[in-house]
Amino acid sequence: MIFKNAIKDAARNGTKAYGVRLTIPSPEIVDILQPAGLDFVFIDAEHGVFDMPSIENICRAADLVGLTPIARVPDITDGTITQFLDRGIRGIIGPHIATKEDALQLVSATRFGPLGRRSFGGGRGANYMSGIDDLPAFMKKCDESVIVGAMMESQSAIDNLDDILSVEGIDYLMFGPADFAQDLGYAGENKHPNVMQVAEEAIAKIHAAGRLMREDIMVVANIKNFILDGATAFAAERGA
Repeated sequence: MIFKNAIKDAARNGTKAYGVRLTIPSPEIVDILQPAGLDFVFIDAEHGVFDMPSIENICRAADLVGLTPIARVPDITDGTITQFLDRGIRGIIGPHIATKEDALQLVSATRFGPLGRRSFGGGRGANYMSGIDDLPAFMKKCDESVIVGAMMESQSAIDNLDDILSVEGIDYLMFGPADFAQDLGYAGENKHPNVMQVAEEAIAKIHAAGRLMREDIMVVANIKNFILDGATAFAAERGA
């Protein structure tokens, strides 16, 4: 069982973890990225084309090459989050967190008791229920190895920010910029001054409360950009 979480290590050390966002269900890409010196792989299961076997295989590949696998889940129900954690995911990003109730549900599904009610099952995220001599200690280590992020994508999240920040067990917050701008009435204008002002005021409040934004601890690149940059550079050699 692997308990290491490079993102949590970065947060503790005051550094940043670097990773790549996958929308393609390919463990081979994770293997190929090994020499790049990255820290994590981010599976976008809200917008990507993933099923549970592909997620488990990506987690397996990530473990083999020393990357921390995290995922944006499609929803924050107990069943969905349990499936991801049982596959070996060590970071859950909950989309569309807009109320205290949403935040409590995210934490509850992600953490074992007493903080939550995560279901304990027989997947690889629980070591297939084998070799566990001290179950309470094992469950505590599982909780310590999982990082939880809350994604703000609406004006409601801003209106309820104080309540969301009162919830224990969320490690960082982040914006879903396109959906956030759209909800504020600026569809497709992620950098509109009014959108940026609301976001900046929220970030200031989050930091004043002693909490973290994703950008404080993570740098994320899209796999699409890696592929396009390499292909573009290769094609440019024809004209050199």
